[in-house]
Order: sequence, then C-alpha cells, then structure tokens
Amino acid sequence: MSQRIRYTVFSKPWKTMPLPELARHISELGFTGVELPVRPEFQVEPENVTEGLPEAAKVFADHGVAIESIAGPTDEPTIAACAEAGVPMIRICLPIGEDGYLATEARYRREFDELAPVLEQHGVAVGIQNHCNNQVATSVGVMRIIGDLPPGQFCAVWDPAHNVVAGEIPEQAIDIFWSHLGMVNLKSPWWMRANGPEAERAEWRLLWTSGRQGIAPWERVVELLKARGWEGPVCLTAEYSDHDAVDRLIADDLAFAKELFGG
Repeated sequence: MSQRIRYTVFSKPWKTMPLPELARHISELGFTGVELPVRPEFQVEPENVTEGLPEAAKVFADHGVAIESIAGPTDEPTIAACAEAGVPMIRICLPIGEDGYLATEARYRREFDELAPVLEQHGVAVGIQNHCNNQVATSVGVMRIIGDLPPGQFCAVWDPAHNVVAGEIPEQAIDIFWSHLGMVNLKSPWWMRANGPEAERAEWRLLWTSGRQGIAPWERVVELLKARGWEGPVCLTAEYSDHDAVDRLIADDLAFAKELFGG
C-alpha cells in the first residue's frame, strides 16, 4: 500500500523561501509531492501564474518533487496554467456567505456548473476540502454540492481533522466521500483550556499539533483507506500552532504516516 501512496506537503509554512531552496527543502524532508499556494506574497502569485506555475513545476521536478495540487483561485488563467504545468488539482474550501448556508450552497452549485466545461477542457479538477468554522465542514455538506458533478472535474479533499472538529466520524466520512475522493489531508488538533479553573466559565481554544499527539484518529483513517485500496495523494498540511517546530513536526508526521500505511 505505502508504495502507491504519494506523500505531499502543503508548503505554506515556508512562504519566504526562494523557489529553488523550497524545492530542495521539500525533497530533503522526504516528500515526493507538494501542494503549492498560489497566493499573494508566495513563490507563485495569482498575477504571474501563467508563467510562474510552469516554471515552479520545472524547479520542483529537478528535485524529484511533483506539484500534486495548488491552493489558489479557480479562474481560467489559473486552470490553464495548471494544465500547462501538469498540476491535476486546485484545492479550495467553501466559505458560507452572509446570505446563509442554503443560499451559499445553491450559489456554489451554479458556479460549479459554469466552471465544469473549462475544467474538462483543460483536464484539471477542483478539490473541495471540508473545513471548520463558517465553511462547509462535513462530507455531507461537500457532497450535497458536488455529488452530481463528475469527479474528474470536482473531487473531494477529505480532511479528517476537521471532521473531528465538526463531530463527524471517519467511518461515515469515507463512505460519503468515496465516489469523489481525490486527496486526503492529514493533520491533527487538540482542545486547550484557555483560562483557569477559577473562571466562571471555561474557555477553550483549538491548537494544532502532530499526528501522534492530536485528537484526529489517523490510525482509523489509514485503516479505512487501506481497506478500500486507496491509491493517491496524502497531503500532510504542516499546520502547527508551534510555528518554530514545523520542520521537526512535519518530519515526524511523515514518519508516522508511513508507519501507519506500512512502509
């Protein structure tokens, strides 16, 4: 199983690294894939995506790393740049607008119907990730929007850590997502008491830690994926509240993921 898993990492924590240094760093950490932000002030920005993304793909390829996905806009220039660079997926989350959940859901359906022919033309998919807070947070929510759309154009990015925050168990999430599953994110949170026991009411805050220490059930998630013969990218998102420990924690998370997948 582990030989068929492609381990990628979200390069957001290293936004100030020059591109060649970033590619070398990702490779030295042990990854063969990267999710690259296409955002202002990152190595590739939306304004220069047409030239910048294919060039970035060449730089990463020189270090044995493929751009498996980007986190960026879904306009046609970005989609075309992904096709040119050989990037198969644009990952997005779905914030809820001020007009409410159901109106937002209907709006995304209309937008995605219009976007589908452009994605099909270029052979690129949009990956929809479940996320917490005021966003579409569950597998049910994501699939209500994309379940009738072709998975080649709209796929699901399963984030079990956000399932935990939303109260959705992995056994249900994988069953709901499976027909459209395009990528799996691995990270893990924990709840920390933010005030003392003398307070009238407890306050809690969400912190992000390593897979071994957090409350996301990586072991159950991996066993479910193995049981269904999952082959595809597993993205370690490098999201940690201790920003100074990113390199140490992401190396341990990669080792833990490989241990669970059996390699």
